[in-house]
Amino acid sequence: MKVGIVGLGLIGGSLAKAYQRYDDIEVYGWDIQESIVQFAILAQAIDGKLSEEKMKECDLILLATYPQDVIDWVTENANILSSSTIVIDCSGTKQRICDACMPIAKQHGFTFVGGHPMAGLHQSGFKYSREDLFDGAPMVIVPPSFDDIRLLDRISQLLKPVKFGKISVTTAGEHDKIIAFTSQMAHVVSNAFVKSPTAMEHEGFSAGSYKDMTRVAWLNPDMWTELFFENKEALTKEIDIFIANLMKYRDALSEGQEEEMRALLEEGKECKRKVDGP
Repeated sequence: MKVGIVGLGLIGGSLAKAYQRYDDIEVYGWDIQESIVQFAILAQAIDGKLSEEKMKECDLILLATYPQDVIDWVTENANILSSSTIVIDCSGTKQRICDACMPIAKQHGFTFVGGHPMAGLHQSGFKYSREDLFDGAPMVIVPPSFDDIRLLDRISQLLKPVKFGKISVTTAGEHDKIIAFTSQMAHVVSNAFVKSPTAMEHEGFSAGSYKDMTRVAWLNPDMWTELFFENKEALTKEIDIFIANLMKYRDALSEGQEEEMRALLEEGKECKRKVDGP
């Protein structure tokens, strides 16, 4: 198998290293920073640079870049790719990417699949990439056809070396609606929470709760700004729901309603139990 990786940051670098665990897989990479490509070769994370010639030979190309960069890459390289190549993007939103790239792929005879590997770190960049980042992690895909069993099986086989725990198949719209809650809201809340002046005084007073709550406040502002605006309707809806719920806790405190507070806490506990179990 020959695999191409476009974008050698945390996600792309980790994907490259995951495939490099196998002697029968060749991995080629490209990054906007040529120095990263050369470093990845020296680190034996890739076998060489992803050139136009190598693109034509790839069974799989993974695009680990920002959403607009995915669209730009597919547009610019569509006439180079082989009809046997499957291109999967790894960006955090899917609707605009799939709407733009799937028609291009159909026109040029290759297959484009929306994808979202559900793992990461608060650090970014190739130096933090690791071969086991996706071991056991979920992978979400948005295929161009949901009833093409052979295509779904081929995608599964191409992704198998990464050792994802589960591959879920969904639509672009459903992906973006759910990811607004499970991922994007977590980053918004964490980033806003740590802005309290009290955060500067927390040393010696914090444990797991603070660390869990603020871990993803350390983010890539450029990437997350683009992702938030790509999905602004779904994310705005989730923020509104959160604010409305948060105000109930504030009102219970300000009005001295202990029973109301107890009921709100019990309600949240029950929601957690139903969603994730005890």
